[in-house]
Amino acid sequence: VVYTQSEILQREVYLFERLDSPSREPMKHLKAICFLRPTKENVELLVQELRRPKYSVYFIYFSNVISKSDVKALAEADEQEVVAEVQEFYGDYIAVNPHVFSLNLLGCCRGRSWDPAQLTRTTQGLTALLLSLKKCPMIRYQLSSEPAKRLAECVKQVITKEYELFDFRRTEVPPLLLILDRSDDAITPLLNQWTYQAMVHELLGINNNRIDLSRVPGISKDLREVVLSAENDEFYANNMYLNFAEIGTNIKNLMEDFQRRKPKEQQKLESIADMKAFVENYPQFKKMSGTVSKHVTVVGELSRLVAERNLLEVSEVEQELACQSDHSSALQSVRRVLQSPRVAELDAARLVMLYALRYERHNSNGLPALLEELRARGGTDRYRKLVAAVVEYGGKRARGSDLFGPKDAVAITKQFLKGLKGIENVYTQHQPLLQETLDQLIKGKLKDSQYPYLGPNTLRDRPQDIVVFLIGGATYEEALTVYNLNRSNPGVRIVLGGTTIHNTRR
Repeated sequence: VVYTQSEILQREVYLFERLDSPSREPMKHLKAICFLRPTKENVELLVQELRRPKYSVYFIYFSNVISKSDVKALAEADEQEVVAEVQEFYGDYIAVNPHVFSLNLLGCCRGRSWDPAQLTRTTQGLTALLLSLKKCPMIRYQLSSEPAKRLAECVKQVITKEYELFDFRRTEVPPLLLILDRSDDAITPLLNQWTYQAMVHELLGINNNRIDLSRVPGISKDLREVVLSAENDEFYANNMYLNFAEIGTNIKNLMEDFQRRKPKEQQKLESIADMKAFVENYPQFKKMSGTVSKHVTVVGELSRLVAERNLLEVSEVEQELACQSDHSSALQSVRRVLQSPRVAELDAARLVMLYALRYERHNSNGLPALLEELRARGGTDRYRKLVAAVVEYGGKRARGSDLFGPKDAVAITKQFLKGLKGIENVYTQHQPLLQETLDQLIKGKLKDSQYPYLGPNTLRDRPQDIVVFLIGGATYEEALTVYNLNRSNPGVRIVLGGTTIHNTRR
């Protein structure tokens, strides 16, 4: 995710190996740069490597704090004195966007409490992030979540223990780490998305910037897996937060621009100058050709799935469930979609989950009938169990905040005006809960009673540097929210992280 292979080759790195691959050849003419997480297994593998070194010199970089005893074990193994340096280079997390990071952890909790190994890994990831951004923050956490409190305490312990590392130049307003729990808003990861990055993840899945297109009908061999990275794909960087309609137009423009630059087939290369011009322009042309074919394929596949799975109709009902409170209309809409043979089982189940979360306590709750219809469609009980699990995870009893609360008059007016604008259309009415939480935080109005500080000190000023972390995973819809908040609040910098980045399947 950090570096492409071609970028590393430009730095004259010619060989990539994994420390645990058994069949590496000795190459004494090469120097080795090792970049590793400081885990027990890695230290053990490195000890074995240094006892029988395969390369002439070793430069060892750990992505997090390493214990003195591990360094001692490495020193004892280095009898041939091949280690030139050992450094801590904090990067123990995955940088997904300029303002978003993930730890690539699925299933971090068992029920309502942490899986101990995942808690350790999350603490390491979060402290490495703080060290690489040079922040020693004050910590606030969601009171209703036991895992949020545990994580806050673990991060605090590391900061206290490694106080020398966290001794950064003080800023006027200290940075703030806010720890939240996904179960407070289980709605957001269940919705279909209509901005490019979020939509690609929802329908195709983004895994460390890679998209698997092998199931696309008639796909060519070199497009079976493509990389989408804003770092080295200008079109993606400019379009990741735009909605689907705009992307269609931009793809068309990209195609036309490409057609204009195409080297003419019958172009006569008569002089040396002609040939030189052709050769000079060719790499640019080839790169552009790769970009065009990649995005045309991805957008084409998204369009195919939207049509095949009837997602416009499904999404309209999802938004109605998430944003409005007319129960009988919602129930009718869900029923209508469940009866359509064109709707995929996953999408049918997703609507029932959203209905179950939204109208859990409604007097005339129609959930049993909907579950029956779901069963009649697919004949499996798997989705019925999932509906119950989602309610247990993110239902009324689990939530600390008022996800569907009666909004104040200002919010209702805003919602109404937004509906009038048209472009923020019926498919993108929903705002994640995070939007409201961060808005309150930036304005200095986030309640201490719901999001207490860890320790006696509190912030007197409005925060400027904010790291917000979601236990149980963030989403690209929330990444868009943070991107927009950063743009509309100059002087405020928000970084969003999660144990993973969700789509409905995850």
